[in-house]
Formats: sequence, structure tokens, C-alpha cells
Amino acid sequence: MLRSHAVPWLQTTRVPSNRLLVLGSDQGWHANELRLAAQSAECEISFALYESLCSRVCSNGSAELSCSAGSLADFDTIITRTMPMGSFEQITFRLAVLHEYVRLGGHVINPPRALEIAIDKFATLAVIAKLGYDVPDTRVVQSRREAMNAFRELGGDCVVKPVFGGEGRGVMRIRESELAWTVFATLDQLNAVHYVQAFVSPGGRDTRLLVIGNDVFAIKRTNPNDFRTNVAGGGECELIQITDEQRTLARNITEAIGLRFGSVDLLDSDNGPSRVVEVNGIPGWQGAQRVLPVSVAGLLVHVARSDFHKHVSEVTHVGA
Repeated sequence: MLRSHAVPWLQTTRVPSNRLLVLGSDQGWHANELRLAAQSAECEISFALYESLCSRVCSNGSAELSCSAGSLADFDTIITRTMPMGSFEQITFRLAVLHEYVRLGGHVINPPRALEIAIDKFATLAVIAKLGYDVPDTRVVQSRREAMNAFRELGGDCVVKPVFGGEGRGVMRIRESELAWTVFATLDQLNAVHYVQAFVSPGGRDTRLLVIGNDVFAIKRTNPNDFRTNVAGGGECELIQITDEQRTLARNITEAIGLRFGSVDLLDSDNGPSRVVEVNGIPGWQGAQRVLPVSVAGLLVHVARSDFHKHVSEVTHVGA
């Protein structure tokens, strides 16, 4: 049970100032959008890189969490804008700091447990399948031999992805046994997990369901030159009318994972219904913003503020 001494915002009688900390770069388009949104909402906003997170564990059992922007206890909400690549130890430590921040009463969008699931394609797909939604036939193995067996079982036309990763990085479509053998041998040398997924025809077409709090938007993405539809790889976006079925699907999946801000991607299929291929817990929105009539950053800041006030109310009730 949380007690008031463990919750930074309950140590004084001050009104929450809506101080936001964004874990991510303070440079670039996304950072500028968040600054403008925070300014419009009269919030203070700071930025810090994940690499600056640190902790001081004291002899009395307390833990002091900080970053380049100051003590984490000085911020009302942390927005996890990115999750940069790092060693297993680095990523584990970053998530552990966020877990401790939450344990002490902090508020994070998205919370660390949700991030742990969303950044793991296998864990995400397992949640989606358990909810009963269609997914591409997938094999996750740990050796070249098993990966080659999976390649053959899935018809010799597969997409190979890193279990951790995004924006289309490291994603390959493989249709030749010789290339499959080479790729899987390389992954073996890197001690990587083999994530092998059946190619869903036609490729180059999907629908991204962008979830921001209680709002869900449907964005059609197409790429005539590649099976990948991410904007960085040449994909184009079009805002479309969302269906009730899509809205329910997006909410069910993001709620099951614990995301308040995220995206659910549905692959078009020539054979049957669309397939849920991926969930992103730290989605970029530059492409989506070009076709949306509202500010994504503005909605995100609004969700951060409203969720924080609800969070303080709940913590106060529990700690009373």
C-alpha cells in the first residue's frame, strides 16, 4: 500500500504544476511538437536522454532517482518518447528506474510494464492471439536449424524481424533458401532470436490504429515500392473512417498491454481478414500528423495531464 511519504506530490500541499519530463531527445520535429503542446497547455516541459538516468540507493533504504533534467520526483509525469537501443543491462536498468518511480507513486505514459510487452514482438503477439485476433503465422526459435524448418513450414516466403526494434529496421522478406541460410547464420553469430513470420500478401498496405487515451484514429498506409509501409521507408498516409470493430480491437489490445499511447497495425490480406501484425508502445507520429485534423502532441499532453490528476486522486485515496 502506498503511503504519503513515498509519493512526491503528497509531501506538500502544492497544486500539481503539471511538470512533464520527456525521455527522449530535445531536438527534432517530435520534441518541437511537444514543446508547443506543453506551452499551449501551460505546462512545464523538460527533456532527458535515457542514458542520463541514474539512481542513488541509500543506507536507510530509500532510492533517489534522477536524470540530466534533475530529480525524477520533481516531475508530475514522465512521457517515454523513445527507447534507444542498448545492452541488456542498460535496457533492464532503464526499465527498473521507471518501475521504481512508479512504485514510489510516479506516473508514466507509457508505464514500464506496458513497454516491456510492447517492445517485445513475441510477447505482444502472444497477447493479441490470446485475445482472439488474427495474426500472421509466426515461429520464434533460437537456432539456424529451427529457423530453416520454420522457413519451410511457412511456405518459403517469410518476413524476418528483430524481436526488439521498430521503424522497419532489420526487417527482411526472404524467399530463397540460400538467403535464409545466410541470414539465420548471421543471427546465430549475434546470439539473436529468430523471429520468422509468414508473408501476408499483397504487402505494402496496412492500417495503423493510433490510440491516444480514449481517442482512436485509423490511418491507411501504402507503399507501392516496398512491403514495409513505414513513412521513413517511403510509405504514404491517408486518414480513413474508423469502424466500430477497429476501434474496439485497438482499445482491447492497448488496454490488455497497458498502453495509453500506442499504435496497432493491421496488415491487409488477400486471403481472409486483416492480420494484427504489431503494436508500438512508442510510436512516431510525424506521418500521421500530416493527415490528422488534431495535434497528436496536444492530445498526448492532455492525456498526460488528465491521467495525472486521476492518478493523484487514486493515490491519495489509497494512502489515506
